[in-house]
Amino acid sequence: MVQPRIRDTLVAHENVEKSDEALEELGHVHSSNSSPLSSETDPPDGGCGAWATAFGCFLIQFCGFGYVLSFGVYQDFYTRIYLADQTPSAISWIGALTSFMGDSVTLISGPLYDRGWFYHLMIVGSALQSLSLFVLSLAKPGQFYLIFMVQGVLSGIGTGLMFGPSMAVISQHFSKRRTLVMSLVMSGTSLGSMIHPIMLNHLLNGNVGFERGVRASAGFVSALLLIACLSMRTRGLPVPTVGYTTVVRKCSRDVLFILMTIGSTVFQIAFFFPLFYIQLDSVKHGISINFSFYSLVILNAACFIGRCTAGVAATYMGVLNLAIASTVACSAVIISMMALSDVASVVMLGLAYGYFSGVYIALVVPLVTVFTPDLSELGSSLPVLPAFKPIFLGGPISGALLGSQYRWWIPSLFSGIISLVGSSMFMALRLMIYRRRINGNHP
Repeated sequence: MVQPRIRDTLVAHENVEKSDEALEELGHVHSSNSSPLSSETDPPDGGCGAWATAFGCFLIQFCGFGYVLSFGVYQDFYTRIYLADQTPSAISWIGALTSFMGDSVTLISGPLYDRGWFYHLMIVGSALQSLSLFVLSLAKPGQFYLIFMVQGVLSGIGTGLMFGPSMAVISQHFSKRRTLVMSLVMSGTSLGSMIHPIMLNHLLNGNVGFERGVRASAGFVSALLLIACLSMRTRGLPVPTVGYTTVVRKCSRDVLFILMTIGSTVFQIAFFFPLFYIQLDSVKHGISINFSFYSLVILNAACFIGRCTAGVAATYMGVLNLAIASTVACSAVIISMMALSDVASVVMLGLAYGYFSGVYIALVVPLVTVFTPDLSELGSSLPVLPAFKPIFLGGPISGALLGSQYRWWIPSLFSGIISLVGSSMFMALRLMIYRRRINGNHP
């Protein structure tokens, strides 16, 4: 089959210059697609093919980052049982590396997507994700480096190959509903991070055991990835392919894009602290193990609601305004985690952080879409943001600050302050846009 050249959006601007309409998108999402489009290339904004593709992308998120964000179960299981000779900080490197690889591999998958390799990326990424889980099931207690390479590296590569293209392809099928559909697709991550922890906790800590439990999880993920690959379709819209270095050069000259990148980079250093440690935190505070197993599920259930409602809320508040509100709220909740001590606090903190973090994550790709100088290069622009994210540092730093004495207030305070710094970058971005609009200048 001859692969079509694929583009992410239907509007190709010759000059890298944001207009007043692009700024208006920050305050009101409906204007995000206000540029004139030809009837021949206008996305259908619906139909069986478009919604089937959205469903397939939803499953990709469910099995990709949905599984990555379930690492809190593995963190707890490895720390207490399977890798008891390792420190929490060392173990957290596994999940941190998976997240980092999942983001950073988009440096490769994004440009390849623009060159028409969408189906190849989905097939290879799905195969690597499935293979990594089946090989993980063969690991024995104490085999830290095998688990590190398989779960940290191989699974991360598979996730990274699928993530960026599965989000960018939405722009081929939706225009006016793009932000809404993207937020719904991203909610697959939250739903996955609800279902996978329930399965893993019952499998790993029950009678099934690690080997058969991980293998059952691998079979479940593999079946869903197969359905996803069969559901997704692209629309062949031939456009000149722009090199990744060209996109980076354009973005590096855009002050707004730079500020957004810095803010997101700093914020996500602290983002994974609750996700990786809330279950272990609950167990170490003497809360019932049976309830502690559901602490991560509670957080991710609220995250699912946050992701589903983000698209609607952004319509009224604006993408950037909502991102500011959600990151500030996340910072407050992270600092409040030092007060975790009983069941009620676990529930309240899990619900609050889950919801606001879900809102933020659902807005990441729309933010990149808004600030990309040339929307026809979205596939190559998506990797620019994670390329500068040291998110792999968050978990290990928190684990090191936690120490063997489990002093929870130290990593909570550190992560909260770091996330506030990231939020302040979004505030500076909002202020800069406001001043430019007052002065009548284009970005």
